[in-house]
Amino acid sequence: MAAMRARQKIRAPRRGLNAAQNDNYDSLWGILSSSLTEIHTKNASTLSFEELYRNAYRIVLMTRGPELYENVKRQEENWLRGTVQKRITDSISSTLVRAQAATEIQDQSEERRAAGEKFLSAFKEAWEDHQLCMSMITDVLMYMDRIISQDKSKPSIYVVAMALFRDYVLRAPIRADSPTSVADILESTVLFMISLERAGHIIERPLARHCISMLEGLYESEAEEGEKLYISTFEPAFLKTSKEFYQAEGRRLLEIGDSTTFCRISSQRIVEEQERCLSTLALMTEPKILEVLDNELIRKNIDEVVKLEGTGVKHMLDHNLLEGLRNIYQLNARVDPKKESLARAVNKQIVELGKEINASSVVIPQTATVTATATREAKEASTEKKEKGKEKPVNQQTVLAIQWVDDILALKRQFDIVWEQSFLSDQGLQSSIMGSFSDFINLNPRSSEYLSLFFDENLKKGIKGKTESEVDALLDNGITLLRYIKDKDLFETYYKKHLSRRLLMKRSASTDAERQMISKMKMEVGNQFTTRIEAMFKDMTVSEDLTAGYKSHIARSADPDRKPVDLEINVLTSTMWPMEIMANTKEGVVQLPCIFPREIEGLKQSFEKFYLDKHSGRKLSWQAGMGTADIRMTFKRSNGKVQRHELNVSTYMMVILLLFNDFPDDESLSFEEIEERTRIPKHDLIRNLQSLSLVSKTRILKKAPMSKEVKPTDRFSFNHEFQSSFVKVRIGVVAGAKVEDQEQRKDTEKKQAEERGGSIEAAIVRIMKQRKKLTHSQLMTETLTQLSTRFVPDVAMVKKRIESLIDREYMERLSEEPPTYGYVA
Repeated sequence: MAAMRARQKIRAPRRGLNAAQNDNYDSLWGILSSSLTEIHTKNASTLSFEELYRNAYRIVLMTRGPELYENVKRQEENWLRGTVQKRITDSISSTLVRAQAATEIQDQSEERRAAGEKFLSAFKEAWEDHQLCMSMITDVLMYMDRIISQDKSKPSIYVVAMALFRDYVLRAPIRADSPTSVADILESTVLFMISLERAGHIIERPLARHCISMLEGLYESEAEEGEKLYISTFEPAFLKTSKEFYQAEGRRLLEIGDSTTFCRISSQRIVEEQERCLSTLALMTEPKILEVLDNELIRKNIDEVVKLEGTGVKHMLDHNLLEGLRNIYQLNARVDPKKESLARAVNKQIVELGKEINASSVVIPQTATVTATATREAKEASTEKKEKGKEKPVNQQTVLAIQWVDDILALKRQFDIVWEQSFLSDQGLQSSIMGSFSDFINLNPRSSEYLSLFFDENLKKGIKGKTESEVDALLDNGITLLRYIKDKDLFETYYKKHLSRRLLMKRSASTDAERQMISKMKMEVGNQFTTRIEAMFKDMTVSEDLTAGYKSHIARSADPDRKPVDLEINVLTSTMWPMEIMANTKEGVVQLPCIFPREIEGLKQSFEKFYLDKHSGRKLSWQAGMGTADIRMTFKRSNGKVQRHELNVSTYMMVILLLFNDFPDDESLSFEEIEERTRIPKHDLIRNLQSLSLVSKTRILKKAPMSKEVKPTDRFSFNHEFQSSFVKVRIGVVAGAKVEDQEQRKDTEKKQAEERGGSIEAAIVRIMKQRKKLTHSQLMTETLTQLSTRFVPDVAMVKKRIESLIDREYMERLSEEPPTYGYVA
C-alpha cells in the first residue's frame, strides 16, 4: 500500500551531476509539444504525466522557462485559431447569420431555434474541452507556472489560455471577410432564446446557462483585472433588448384595455425575470432587469392602467374587486413609494361618491317639499291627512340628515376593507383616503349639523336594545366623522343645542352613553371642546339636588290641607347653554317674559325666594319654552257625562289651557287675545295652538274657522267633546324642522362668526403675550395653526381682528417693512 501511494505522487527529480547541461532543450520541447497536441485531441491515455512534468521541470532548470512559456502560448494560439475556431464557425448556419441583427421572433423561429441550439451545443463542447485540456496542461506545467508567477507582469498559463480562447474563438470573425464575430452570433442567439421563452416557448436553459457562465469566466484584460465579458458585452445588450421588449409589451397590454390582464401579466413577467436570472443568466442582473421592467412596463403605463375605462380602479372599486386592487397597488408600489397614480384615482372616486351623498341630502328634501305642496293644493277633505302631508317633509329632512351620516359611514367601511385587504394597510394611502373623506364632507355646508343630528337621534332612541359594545362602536363611528369635519366649533354649537333639548325634555336614552360620548369627544378634540358640555351636565345634577331641597322646603312650610303643585326645576348657567335657549331677545327685540297663571306665578315666586335665600346676588330668568307640565282636565259632555284625562303638555300649552279655566263654554278667545294675555312668542304660540286644535287625536281646543293654518283672526274655544281611549294623553308640540331653514342657518352662521371673532382675538393675544414681538406673516401663521383644530379661520377676519386689537391698544405696530407687531402689557 505504501508503494502504491508513492507511485501516485510526482516527485521533483534530484539535481544530479550536470544533468541539466546534458538535456537537450529541443528534444524535450518536442516531446511536450506533441503531448499537448495529444491532450487536445483526447488521446492522452497513453501519456505519462510524470514524465511530462519532469521534462517541463528540466527545461525550467535550464533557465529556458520563459521560452517554454511563450512556446506553449504560441501552440495554444495555433490550436484555437486553426482547429477550435473552424469547428465553431462551421456550426454557425446561414440562418443565424441572417438573423444576427434581429432578436425578435420571426417566421422561421423553429429553424433558427434548431440552428441556435446546434451552435450553442458546439460552443459549450468547445469551451468545456478547452477548460479540461488546460487544466491537464496546467498540471504538467505547474513548476513553470510557479517560477513564471514571480514575474508579476505575466499571468499563469491557464489564464493566458482563457484569454486566447476569448481572442481567437469568441472574437473571431465568422468568415474571413465578415465584420460579424462569433461573440455577436452567441449574443444574438442567447437573446433569441430568451425572447422565445418570453413568448411562452420552452428552451434549453442549460445550454444558454453554460454559455453565460463562459462569459462570466472571461475578462476584458488578460490579467483578470478588468470587467467580465458578461458585464461589458452581454448584459448591456440583454438590458437594451429587454427595454425594447417591455416598451412593446406595455403598448400591447394597453391596447387590450384590461387592467386585470395588465396586472396579471406584469406580475408574471416579474417572476419570470427573477427565475431567468436564477437559472439562465446571473444573479447580479436581477436588480437591473427588474429596474428595466419597472421603468418600461410599469412606471410608464401605470397611470393609464389605473384610469382604464371599464376595467381600471374606478371599476374595481365599484365592483369590490379586492384582488385586482391589490395587484395594482403592488405594481404601483414598485415604482412609486407614494403610490400617487393609485391615490389620485381612489381619491377621485371617494370624492365623486361623496358628492353624490351630499347631493342626495339636498335634492330629495326638495322633492319631498314639492310633494307636500301638491298635497296642500289637492285640499284633501281629511284634516288628519293634511297634517301628515305637512309633517312629512319635516320628518324627511331629519331622516335624510341621518341617512347622510349612515351613507358616509357605509362608504368609510367599504374603503376600510379596501385599505386593509387590497392596500395592505398602507399608511400613506390611509392619509390620502382620510383627506378625500374630509374634502367631500366639508363640501356639505350642513355637515356639522347633520352629524350632530345623527348623535341626537341615536342618543335619544337609536341605542335602545343595543349592547355596550354596539353603543361604543356607534359612537366611535360618529367620532370618526367628527375627525374629518374642519369646523368643529360649528359642530359644538349644534351638539349643545341638541343636547340641551335631550336633557331638558328628558329624552336621552342613557346618561352613561351621553357621558361616554363626552369622553370620546374629549380624547378626539381636547378639553376645551367639552368644557361647556360638561358644565351642562353639572347644571342638571345640581338642579336635581335643588328640586329635592325645594320639595323638602315646601313639605315643611306649606298648608297641610292644600295639595301643593309638584315642581321640578332646572337651573341653567346662562353662559354654558345655547344662546337661543337663554336669550331674551329675538332679532334685536326684547322678549317680555311669559305671563303665568296665578297658581303658577305663586309657585314661581316661592321657588325664587327659596333659591335666592341660598344664592344671594344671582338672577333667575324663566324659560317657559323649554318646560313641560302634567295637568288634570275635566270634560263635560253634552249628554251630561263627565270625562277626566291627565294631559302631558308643554309649559306654553299649560298656560294657554289655564286661560279657559272657569271660562264660559260658549265663549272663545282670539289668537291675538291669547297672545296678549300670555305674551308667548308668536312663533311658539302658533305651534302650540296647532297641536291643541288641528291634530285630530289631541284636539283639546276648537278653532274657528277650521283650517290648517293659524291666523291672527282665528278664535279658539274649549272642546268638551274631546275623546281618547287613554286616561293619560301626551300632546307633543308640532315639531319645527330639526334641520335649519335658510333663515335659521344665516342666524347660526352670524352667531358663529361672532364667537369665532372672540376666539381669534384670544389666540392672537395669547401668542403675542408669549412671543412679545412678531412679524405679520409669523403672527398669521401661528394664529391659523393654533385655531385649525377648531375651525378654518378666514384670513380676512384674522387681519381685521389684528387691527381691532391695535385700536384697543392690546398690540402696537412697531414697523412697516416688514410689518411687525409688539405686545402691549
